[in-house]
Amino acid sequence: MALLSLTPLILMGFLCLYAHLRGHDVYAALLDGAGKGLRLTLELLPALVLLFSLIYVLRASGLGEYLVDLAAPLLRRLGVPEETAPLMLIRPLSGSGALAEASALIARYGADSLIGRTAAVMIGSSETTFYVIAVYFSAAGVRETRWAIPAALCADLACFLSAAWICRLFWG
Repeated sequence: MALLSLTPLILMGFLCLYAHLRGHDVYAALLDGAGKGLRLTLELLPALVLLFSLIYVLRASGLGEYLVDLAAPLLRRLGVPEETAPLMLIRPLSGSGALAEASALIARYGADSLIGRTAAVMIGSSETTFYVIAVYFSAAGVRETRWAIPAALCADLACFLSAAWICRLFWG
């Protein structure tokens, strides 16, 4: 157990020793990497603040519940458990929020229920679209997302629908 907790320290020490023996200035490389990390953090901060603000407004305004109620009849017709609608709404925005929602669904309906399994497959097959776009596009310096957001949201929708279909096929 103690060796397992020391593994990162041993690995870091080995890498520093190896780099030093190869003639690299390890301290300068670490400082350079830390500086680049801080600059990247400052570049990403505005996008993340905007994203988290939008999530808060969505929850506080009640718009999320309204959209869930609006989508419920369509989801029923498509064979998607309507209880997963909040998960489908929050997943493109927040991974931790979606995980909390999926955990609540699994706790309420059970891990072996169709709803619990569908929630688990939805979480595993979809992505936090807006977070990924905010972070990776900002890091890469991409300012024009044009078709990336609609394409990613269509991919998320395809994941949600196929997750519901596959779960209904195997366990429904």
